[in-house]
Amino acid sequence: MNKLDYVKKSLQIEYLSTIWMAFEFIVGFYSGIKAGSILLIAFGLDSFLEIISGSTLIWRLKKEFNNDSVEQIENAERKSSLIVGSVLLLLSAYVVAVSFFNLITHQAADTSISGISIAIASVLLMPFFTFKKRSLGKSISSDALIEDGMCNITCAYMAGTVLLGAILTALFGLWWVDSIAALVLVYFIANEGLESFKNGLNKH
Repeated sequence: MNKLDYVKKSLQIEYLSTIWMAFEFIVGFYSGIKAGSILLIAFGLDSFLEIISGSTLIWRLKKEFNNDSVEQIENAERKSSLIVGSVLLLLSAYVVAVSFFNLITHQAADTSISGISIAIASVLLMPFFTFKKRSLGKSISSDALIEDGMCNITCAYMAGTVLLGAILTALFGLWWVDSIAALVLVYFIANEGLESFKNGLNKH
């Protein structure tokens, strides 16, 4: 295959993962609101940010597919990295504040079957997206595509945290599990945000 074929395959996998992220956002966010789970709400919001990141990368890959200006592509990628990084850090602050509020006031989340289901699906699917994007990213020399693949594996870790928190809440009804698991989630969200923000600054 020539480079154009690899770019086309990269676009296809990016479309697929972005569509999944949209589904993950809708189910995760809705389930979080319904169950009163800050853990699921944060997971859903992070998926929404992944949609923004994926959409930007689709636009970038289309530019490359059409042989457009590299300078324009890099400028858009830099701005996107700064925006997404900033929003992820704000999301981290929000999750920390709400989690501590819930711990102080003893707020508990309800069991969410849909939340558990979407987390299981994400744990299974994300490693596939990571493998494909890393492979294709190396084929077309795209650091952005490789980095996007690493975001997917972070999403898998986050889904695992959501799954563990939801199962413990469902089985034992521990009121504090959701908030503690959400604070663990902040570690992944903040790391992803800092990485994205730094990438944006370094590309300036």
